[in-house]
Amino acid sequence: MISLNGYDYAFIIGFFLVTLTIGFVVSKKSGKSTSEYFLSGRTMPWWLLGVSMVATTFSTDTPNLVTDIVRDKGVSGNWVWWAFLITGLLTVFVYAKLWRKSGVNTDIEFYELRYGGKPARFLRAFRAVYLGVVFNVLAMAAVTLAAIKIGQVMLGLTPLQTIFIGGIVTVVFSTVGGFKGVVYTDFILFFVAMFGGIAAAYYCVNLPEVGGLTALMENENVVNKLDILPSFTDTEALITLLIIPLAVQWWSAWYPGAEPGGGGYIAQRMLAAKNENHAIGATFFFNILHYALRPWPWILVALASLVVYPDIASIQAAFPNIAEDKLGHDLAYSAMLTKLPNGLLGIVLTSLVAAYMSTISTHLNWGSSYIVNDFYKQHIKTDASEKELVNVGRLSTILLMVVSAALALVLTNALQLFNIILMFGAGTGLIFILRWFWWRINAWSEISAMIVSGVISILISFTSFGDWLFGGTHLVTGVEVEGLMPSWMTYPFIVLVTTISWLLVTLFTPAESSATLINFCKKIQPGGPGWTKVIEKSKLENHDASELTSGSWNVPSGILATLVGCGAVYSALFATGYWIYGRYTKAILLTLSTLIFALVLKQLWKKIKTVTF
Repeated sequence: MISLNGYDYAFIIGFFLVTLTIGFVVSKKSGKSTSEYFLSGRTMPWWLLGVSMVATTFSTDTPNLVTDIVRDKGVSGNWVWWAFLITGLLTVFVYAKLWRKSGVNTDIEFYELRYGGKPARFLRAFRAVYLGVVFNVLAMAAVTLAAIKIGQVMLGLTPLQTIFIGGIVTVVFSTVGGFKGVVYTDFILFFVAMFGGIAAAYYCVNLPEVGGLTALMENENVVNKLDILPSFTDTEALITLLIIPLAVQWWSAWYPGAEPGGGGYIAQRMLAAKNENHAIGATFFFNILHYALRPWPWILVALASLVVYPDIASIQAAFPNIAEDKLGHDLAYSAMLTKLPNGLLGIVLTSLVAAYMSTISTHLNWGSSYIVNDFYKQHIKTDASEKELVNVGRLSTILLMVVSAALALVLTNALQLFNIILMFGAGTGLIFILRWFWWRINAWSEISAMIVSGVISILISFTSFGDWLFGGTHLVTGVEVEGLMPSWMTYPFIVLVTTISWLLVTLFTPAESSATLINFCKKIQPGGPGWTKVIEKSKLENHDASELTSGSWNVPSGILATLVGCGAVYSALFATGYWIYGRYTKAILLTLSTLIFALVLKQLWKKIKTVTF
């Protein structure tokens, strides 16, 4: 446990006051309507939304998750989330403008634009609860769990004390300020969080026990953790850490902040943009910062922790008051921060508070938007006034915070929850990618994918069926059993079963009505061969086919831009790592590669659309 002085408290209390002030200042305008409360009137610029996206995905559980991964699997273990860059850049170059064109208030409202009838209505309501409440609460619980661990290790706080202190301020400014309050505070939160992360990394690497960057890179506990790519001689590691994420996971999984085809709070920010150009700019800016630059301060702290706390036993010995069910490698990040001196300690703690608040406030506003727009207004009170809807939004914000905090008290580590969320969304992602470009996908496709993915994941995770298939400790007998397939096949198996299921359902259920499909084409103008049949049918029904297509189809250029963009961002990610490692030849070559990819991308971007801000 650490001891804070006056400077530390001044940083933390001052930060709380600033965020609360912003929330109350914008509260009057935010409370005028649901459009203002959840989308800030669709007037947000790209740079502010981009920073907000980065701040939202930078939470207290993120450095804990990265630390857990690095200590267990090494730096290359981060491919489990680095692979989502492909999803992110597809959103930039293909889907961002489509979302902004849709004009919906939430991405869930999209269901009644793309599909029709009772299945679409059911899907919208179900997804509102499923994502806005269930998944959202799981994600917030992971963030709050990380805050609890930081409070225990660094300040000696009980879980309830941590939740009360962090949660009260966050829920107050989120409730009164709405989306505008969240985005404005995110701008401050981002810079505070980044400065704190970099400062913590610099100090931890230069601790006497670590001995500086050179000594860290040569330490026996660290040397075998440095590889950015998994060893090609370790087949299982190569498959689980690189091949599955790059070949399967990025397009097949639904995960908050990295949804295939865009969605969630990323879609919320695209919908809040001034126009399509600003939506594209915001998501591109986010992906560069999120993947290329931000991970390295956390990685450095995680590597330094291997020197100071080489195993979980050493963490437990140093912090004997930590609850047994909260022990894990992810605690090492908080443990390293206890080494910081006063002054810097206050800044870093403030940065962690900022990270916590930015993510929680976004999830609260996003989840509440689903509850209000897609459930309450559609199924509870269709004639509710704007003022009533805003009040329901504020009440649901508070309830989401309470439920997620309660769940956080029973969880153990962030990686555990990350894997559960990934499995429950396995196999659904391809629908979110194709539904914009293939007329045959219908509401039943999505309903069946959700059901099958959820049922299979539950069977594998919580019954002996999983042991029979993939091996492990039998849930009833406690005996180690050998499965029919290797354990790394778990995720691909769920994806395969889910994908086959929803494809069969799609082919054996009726397509959406011509009116629904034609109206969708008129609104979005998605183009491509997947809508040819609809366009031909519209001609037979005497519709003006020119209204259904924008002319040239730029999706192939968007896909090419995605690949080139991945080359640029991954090159920048690797180059940063090799500069830190002191491997200058590789660093120089990768830096040049980054510049070349960036120049090519600039030319491709002009072909997709001329972007001016």
